[in-house]
Amino acid sequence: MLQKNLTLALYPTSAPSSTVGGWLAQGGAGIGSYEFGYFRDNVLSARVVLPDGSVKFMQGSGLDLVSDVNGITGLISEISIRVKMLKPMHVKAIAFGNPDHLAGLMKDLFSRKVPLWSVSFINPDAARLKNNLPPHYHHGEPVTDEHRPILPEKYIAILSCTNDRCDLVQADVMEIAQKNNGEFLSAEIARHEWDARFEPVRAKRIAPSLIPSEIIIPLENLDKVIQEITAEVKHPFILEGFATNSQEFVLLGFILHDERQFNFNLAYALSLSILNTAQKYQGRPYASGLYFIGFVEKILGKDRVKKLTAFKKQVDPNKMMNPGKVLDNSFLSRGIELAGTFDPILKIFGNLAKTKDPGEVFKERKGIPGDIVWYAYACSQCGYCVDQCDQYYGRGWESQSPRGKWTFLKLLLEGEVEFTQRVVDTFLACTTCELCNRTCQLDLPNESSWLKLRGLLVDGLGYRTFPPFEIMANTMRQQGNIWGGYAKDRDKWIIDEVRDSIQEKAEYAFFPGCTSSFVEQDIAQSTALLLKEAGIKYAYLGNKEQCCGIPMLVSGRWEVFNETAAKNIAAMKQTGAKTVITTCPACWLVGEIYYRHWAKDNNIEYDLHAKHYADVLAEKIEAGEFKLAKELNLQATYHDPCHMGRAGARFEGPRTLINAIPGSNFREMRFHHYDAHCCGAVISLVADPKVASEIGASRIEEAIECGADTIITACPCCRVQLKISAKGNHLPIKIRDLSTLAAESLGYDIPCSDPVIDEKWAVFDGMIRMMTPWGMADMMAGLIPEMIEAMPDTYRNMMKMVMNAPEVFKEPMISMMKSVIPSLFPGLLPGIMDKVMPRMLEKVSEAIPMPEYLEEQMPNLMPKTMEVLMPKMLDEIIPYFMPKMADYLRGK
Repeated sequence: MLQKNLTLALYPTSAPSSTVGGWLAQGGAGIGSYEFGYFRDNVLSARVVLPDGSVKFMQGSGLDLVSDVNGITGLISEISIRVKMLKPMHVKAIAFGNPDHLAGLMKDLFSRKVPLWSVSFINPDAARLKNNLPPHYHHGEPVTDEHRPILPEKYIAILSCTNDRCDLVQADVMEIAQKNNGEFLSAEIARHEWDARFEPVRAKRIAPSLIPSEIIIPLENLDKVIQEITAEVKHPFILEGFATNSQEFVLLGFILHDERQFNFNLAYALSLSILNTAQKYQGRPYASGLYFIGFVEKILGKDRVKKLTAFKKQVDPNKMMNPGKVLDNSFLSRGIELAGTFDPILKIFGNLAKTKDPGEVFKERKGIPGDIVWYAYACSQCGYCVDQCDQYYGRGWESQSPRGKWTFLKLLLEGEVEFTQRVVDTFLACTTCELCNRTCQLDLPNESSWLKLRGLLVDGLGYRTFPPFEIMANTMRQQGNIWGGYAKDRDKWIIDEVRDSIQEKAEYAFFPGCTSSFVEQDIAQSTALLLKEAGIKYAYLGNKEQCCGIPMLVSGRWEVFNETAAKNIAAMKQTGAKTVITTCPACWLVGEIYYRHWAKDNNIEYDLHAKHYADVLAEKIEAGEFKLAKELNLQATYHDPCHMGRAGARFEGPRTLINAIPGSNFREMRFHHYDAHCCGAVISLVADPKVASEIGASRIEEAIECGADTIITACPCCRVQLKISAKGNHLPIKIRDLSTLAAESLGYDIPCSDPVIDEKWAVFDGMIRMMTPWGMADMMAGLIPEMIEAMPDTYRNMMKMVMNAPEVFKEPMISMMKSVIPSLFPGLLPGIMDKVMPRMLEKVSEAIPMPEYLEEQMPNLMPKTMEVLMPKMLDEIIPYFMPKMADYLRGK
């Protein structure tokens, strides 16, 4: 719709995770209801799948059979709804000292028929709690928001209309507000509150639990209801109201409490007190659902209930669809009705059920860090993070999303589940794209929480990381890089044209990184040429340069990261540089953020800063000191690398460089800047190449949709991932690194590294697949003769006895061994591995086409890798290996 300049007539405050079918089934109002009323009023027709599988199109009065009835009559699969032109919005915020004045404004707006689009308000408690919210956290550190306004602790009305109506409403709004003692707040506050309209439960961050109450009341009693509720609820209480065009207000209330306390259940009774107050003033529950079936006639009306009951009996006589809701007067709903008669007593106990004042309290529990414990309970389960999570849309399982992870952690803290390797893999698989940090309405530091858990689970509790990272750990320790290249070859990318730019000491130090040094050397060479043309000289660490360490950080191998950080920081300091220039966003992130944190934790001085080459060159372009001349015939778009974009807010430098290339014909994808989707690289690529390919394909399709023939990225890893995804999914687009295009625009002809990428990736891909449980089982199956010979005499003779046994005895003996061997393997394996290692190395070499330099290192890499992996992977390998062992013993 946005591409056609259209938008919905109205939408709920939960719009980022809501469905139109769900809103019709639930019923209700929201933002825009002042003009357009309830959602039901804006639905033209609905396609409904009935319980018998037949399809019925509902419209007009027929919609009464599916709207507001919680799905008890069928599944809503398609809806036609009213839309409107998308236009800029004008927003006003007005503060009032008491409910009388607030209600006066609302009544006058309706009486004068002021043509606003949406009218809402919050109460003083909501304003106070918003002011007390914690700061935004990024990479585990608080970030000061200089533009965060302080709200007056009053009733704040938010009025909005399209810009073209401003002249129509301005005079009336000014006069009505003045008449009711309203105070116009700053445009900054108005915009802030408007931008936060999809965050109705933000205060759960400091609760960590909420007790909800949703009611609908007539406008004429708005002030009385607010006054009475405020008087009877003695806990912190958020109230948000929305006006509808039928002169009713939908009130959404939330009492702050803590579900971990026993008295939480007593405080919950106050939600019934609020409902009783609404009924006292001709109000009703927002919906019937599971709890308020006894109020269904007040909600839907007697005639409609009668019609609905008849239809339900006709299409669903067995009550398959959502039993226990709307029409089924359950024991639970009768209990709620009965509880209403004891409201005076329940109100007393509810208000006595005190909890702590709002605010985060971090306390470790079951070995989980205190901040993560708090966030697990604070998570509102709203689902804003789900659809945009690449692990969710790449795999299709909600357990992979942040909501799924927080749900698991909460269950863990409640003693209902335990960590397993499979669960640990879920936390490890996150690509660290940080999109969930952006979408979370509570502003939870999701990604940094997963990072902290990675270290705890792998480095602390001894769970395995993804197996390829173990080989990377050993190549890093032995050669200082993740690709297995010799450290002495790290500087082989250097071409004669740039040698004069390299100095022993300089203000800048150039840090190409592992991938640009060993695989995509065209990036290192192009960047060096660009820096030369821009007049920048730099120091270079050469063979002292180590991998930045981020693969170890995100894989939980923190002890290796610590070793690497110490080496790189010491080497950087020796250059005398103040700024480190990187080709890789991950290297930038580590150099600018994580090394700083590490140095602080280890009491080491660190005054270096990191810059991506695109930012360095953009500064030169803007100063008129650098220009690209050769025109390139492109239809280009830019993929924001996550570690440079959301993680670092480095957006404009690459775009400045792209737009400086004549003939780039730049256009944005649908999702860009802070909202850019991840390419799926590194962790997903290592964990599951198929999933990574799905994620990458999704991103490439966005580029194709915007008319691009070339995706430009400024990240070596994104380039590899997008290239693999394009090839694997047969997508017609070119993947280019920004540095190589800019160098080409300067007239340089740098040999493309694509063939090297293909060669190196084939090795990497082979290792990934070999080091899965089933891949390891296949490799071990080829070693069974050697493994048997390597066993102690007793077990070797037992194996041979089974192999030579008569057929009548062989199968029972194999069955017995299948049940015994898994328990024996952990003890036998250490003695076996050393003896079979030479043959294992041969098998690896046969399975994976390796370059000579890597094959030379395997005798050092593989034993250490298997020493770490085998004890941790045996439980996963055995189910795949034992059938192969049994077949061997059978002589197959």
